Amino acid sequence: MKSRYNYIFLDLDDTIWDFHANAKASLHDVYFDRKLNEHYPDFEHFFHLYARRNLELWSQYGQGLITKDYLIVERFRHLLSHAGIQAHEMALNMNTDFLDILSTKTILMPYAGELLEYCTARHLPMTIISNGFTEVQYRKLRNSNIEQYFTHVVLSEAVGALKPSREIFEYALKLNNARADETLMIGDSFDADILGAVGAGIDAVYLNNTRRDIEIPEKVTQISSLKEVFGLI
Repeated sequence: MKSRYNYIFLDLDDTIWDFHANAKASLHDVYFDRKLNEHYPDFEHFFHLYARRNLELWSQYGQGLITKDYLIVERFRHLLSHAGIQAHEMALNMNTDFLDILSTKTILMPYAGELLEYCTARHLPMTIISNGFTEVQYRKLRNSNIEQYFTHVVLSEAVGALKPSREIFEYALKLNNARADETLMIGDSFDADILGAVGAGIDAVYLNNTRRDIEIPEKVTQISSLKEVFGLI
């Protein structure tokens, strides 16, 4: 049976590659390596503070309100300041340690591997569209052994435009010589992936990992698992 779409666009973090699980495992290593257990006896509390602040910062980054340099320091400076430690250099080093460890982690989202195989078998070219940092995203793909599935990897730093900007989606369409009406975007960020795709005239599938209660616009299908995508393409 012929697919409804000829091209598939995918977000990477928490859509294909399990950022939450991989980040938690990486931070666990940093937590003990940096002896932060002396300041935070409870790792779960430490991780909760990080995850909440990191989410806020990425939202601000996606809106163009802060720079990458501010984000990578602030998410760890925030943790240190909660423990009464004022150390910019330590926050920067923690970020370096974290990203180095993070890129070696390989946990994928449930059914991500099956989806990549499914699209490959149906000869559907797949393109990653990500706001993630260039120096990390390629290593994630390579170490997780999924780089070969993608025809293109479109990163905001290279394009000069962040999701949900229309420009990054139009760039990916042009790269694939594809039309918006024959393309499907799959992502977990409603604001960046879904509204961005819809703004570019692209149908979208919203992977609602957090069970966010939100009004779903036309041209968008909401799912709770990648397993549900198979019947849509």
